[in-house]
Amino acid sequence: MKWFAVALLFWAAPYTPQFHNIAASAGLTESIPNGGAKTKQFIIETTGSGVAFLDYDNDGFLDIFIASGEGGPSRLYHNDGKGHFTDVTAKMGLGESSGWAQGVCAGDYDNDGFTDLFVTYWGQNRLYRNAGGVHFEDVTERAGLKQDRTRYNSGCAFLDYNNDGHADLFVANYLKFDPKTTPKPGENAYCWYRGIPVNCGPRGLPFDRNILYRNNGNGTFTDVSDASGISKPDQNYSLGVLTGDFNNDGLVDVYVACDQTPSLLYINQGDGTFVEEALLRGVAFDENGKAMSGMGATAADYNGDGWLDIFRSNFSDERETLYRNRGRGEFDDSTVAAGMSVNTRYVGWGCGFFDFDNDGWVDLFLVNGHAFPEVDRLSIDIHFKDRAILYRNLGNGKFSDVSERAGPGILERHSARGAAFGDYDNDGLIEVLINNQNEPPSLLKQSTRPSNHWILLKLAGTRSNRSALGAKVRLTAGGRTQFAEVRSGGSYLSQSDLRLHFGLAAARSAERIEIDWPSGTRQVLRNIAGDRVVAVEEP
Repeated sequence: MKWFAVALLFWAAPYTPQFHNIAASAGLTESIPNGGAKTKQFIIETTGSGVAFLDYDNDGFLDIFIASGEGGPSRLYHNDGKGHFTDVTAKMGLGESSGWAQGVCAGDYDNDGFTDLFVTYWGQNRLYRNAGGVHFEDVTERAGLKQDRTRYNSGCAFLDYNNDGHADLFVANYLKFDPKTTPKPGENAYCWYRGIPVNCGPRGLPFDRNILYRNNGNGTFTDVSDASGISKPDQNYSLGVLTGDFNNDGLVDVYVACDQTPSLLYINQGDGTFVEEALLRGVAFDENGKAMSGMGATAADYNGDGWLDIFRSNFSDERETLYRNRGRGEFDDSTVAAGMSVNTRYVGWGCGFFDFDNDGWVDLFLVNGHAFPEVDRLSIDIHFKDRAILYRNLGNGKFSDVSERAGPGILERHSARGAAFGDYDNDGLIEVLINNQNEPPSLLKQSTRPSNHWILLKLAGTRSNRSALGAKVRLTAGGRTQFAEVRSGGSYLSQSDLRLHFGLAAARSAERIEIDWPSGTRQVLRNIAGDRVVAVEEP
């Protein structure tokens, strides 16, 4: 009887993942430079760079792009479909992609069926047009995206804000930075951390404004930052960009995680303009009215009520922030209630909701790493290199930190920045790609797998933009309905798989899949078999 009780307990235990870093065996061995490894003189060395999962050649397998700081090119890797990636940077025309790259986002801006790349820089951004999956060409100037001054561009996202079927472009700006005029470590009150001189900022450095480019439908863009109201906020240090229809009115909104200043929520008015309403809607500060050091941001319906919730990563000595959407785009800080208030010694960056055990409830992952290498001199419980955090969604509005038992890949210590999520081998389990400062990237993959089922939806617009950005999916399986949305950008300066992954738990098929396309078309699919990638084109 005792044996039976023990066996029953073992059988009832939830699945525990084992994540391993397989980057080296997968061919991702090149170190990504990002300023000093022991000390950093300027803030540009601290913010790091993003990563992207995208299928640039439409072969059905996700390829990899890794943005680089000064000292090396950003790199494009081709997925051979057998678990290995080959560096095709020069072959694909990206060999000149050097400089202080920051963010990356992907989308088919010209609706030709091939996913294009946009990379932000301290300096000049670059739009790389995907020419048939065999070459990328720099069309920045031709597309009207050349900037008239040096800017500290950070997060970005393609989005169809006016639902005209063409992907527009949002670009966040962190601050105004010039190494010739920026103070050196220790030179003023904003250049110290716990008694140690460190690089200066962001406090004490000038603010800049965010940018919105409208796609003209002919391969060019027009700067509509002022006309749309996007450039109106001018007291924010903007980093991570997150798009989503947070009030479910059929129009995409934009959330921006801001460093040491109130975060922003631009609400789409439907007439080509946005109104910034983060304070009114509860996502500017934490529950105590404090502006956090926001870096990354991600969204999902974590509690299954049909509304997009927001998670934001912050600095050490701060809580992470989970905002629960209580309906109509109005939010409550639910960090404490959800069990996410304990990890305060980490500096968080890339983050994402994903269902690691395919149980139909999205879990949460974030990477960490301090901004100041000098912190290691203090010999305290805050480190420059740190492990990641994995939260299991318990399905009742709460999360459990399972990091310590989720495998060696989670426990590796890095000064991580960008993180992207995608199923690169189409086996139904999501992998995590991470950009580490002055090290090779990490690629986390589970060595075990749950017994649950899954489905991966690849949407393609016809009347809507080809990448289906802004398309909303409600999937019902096993009597439960899940909600997700296609988006560009997100996490921290990164691009995840544009396909939508759903865990089906014990169900082998989806009883109903309802798609609301940005064009206004509603499409319903019934009895769709799971455990496979399903391509859906807008009717």
